[in-house]
Amino acid sequence: MSGGAGGSERPEERRRFPPPGKSLPISALRRNGLLQALVRGAGQPAGAEVSEELRRAQEEWEAVEEIQSGAGGTSAGAAPPISFNEALQYFQTADLSECRKKVRATVRRRGLAALVRFLFGPPRLQPQLQGERELALAMAQCGLDDNERVHVRILQTIYKKLTRSRLGCPRYGAHWEELGFQGADPGTDLRGTGMLGLMQMLYFVMDSRTLPLAQEIFRLSQHETQNFPFCIMSVNITRIVIQALREECLSRECNRRQQVIAVLNDLYAAAFLQLYRVWKWQHKTLADSGSLLKELELSTRKKPKQLLKSLEAYVNRSPAADGLQQPSPPSASGGGEEINFTGVCDLQIELEGEARLI
Repeated sequence: MSGGAGGSERPEERRRFPPPGKSLPISALRRNGLLQALVRGAGQPAGAEVSEELRRAQEEWEAVEEIQSGAGGTSAGAAPPISFNEALQYFQTADLSECRKKVRATVRRRGLAALVRFLFGPPRLQPQLQGERELALAMAQCGLDDNERVHVRILQTIYKKLTRSRLGCPRYGAHWEELGFQGADPGTDLRGTGMLGLMQMLYFVMDSRTLPLAQEIFRLSQHETQNFPFCIMSVNITRIVIQALREECLSRECNRRQQVIAVLNDLYAAAFLQLYRVWKWQHKTLADSGSLLKELELSTRKKPKQLLKSLEAYVNRSPAADGLQQPSPPSASGGGEEINFTGVCDLQIELEGEARLI
């Protein structure tokens, strides 16, 4: 009798299920009408609200698909995204003694230069904030370590947020060049900014206020004619922000807010916003990058408060957020040597009073 039942199999059933011995990939299963009906529940309309139990079942399917995506190589696809606060807590408790040894002491002015700075320069950072400043500079000396799971999670989270993918990716590969790194290993592009460079990217993509801006800038970086290496540009902006911190250009704002790293992150986002507006609306290209970054460096040192107000207007969606902030006129130093992106990762942090782009 069983043979007669098999002979009466209908064509639509043969199309719905694979032949014996073959399996469908999870992505195909999730598109299968029968599986979708099971997730929705027997007899439940497609638009009906699913129960909590069924919602958890669907999340488990998605988790299995994500794990499967990394099964073919050295991928951290199963690593969960990491928030900025979780990553910061890691660095606050990690042993960064070797990194702290690499931090250069700030050169103090003497004589007339010291007097002029005392009378007209920015205030000094308050003593209770010195520890947070030192932490930021130590992170800038900390390299990407494959053996540190938090480091890899930071990198993976940036990838997922920028590409809007739920799937992980291998630690090394050409896909990092698509994000704007110079090669298959992002770690080689972080000299001069270290893990602080990745931490600021992480802040950019994990803060709900700045994530739309980060994704919009990333889309512009993929433009046919206005393209630029997003991550290398980000590293440059972090380097500029670090220099502003070293020169105590941010001390007034840090003292006012009683924060250092949060001010650094906001200035980073504000500088990227300024660069984005000029790049997009004035149709800039990679050939303009050197002069634009030099102007951006001057803005972060001389007008950090103005940049921060521009960011605040953007996140609050005020009318000022939709306008283009005009760049300042070229300075006398604007004709200097421009940045060569090929060697930008080799840049070192200059001593106070000697800030320059190489």
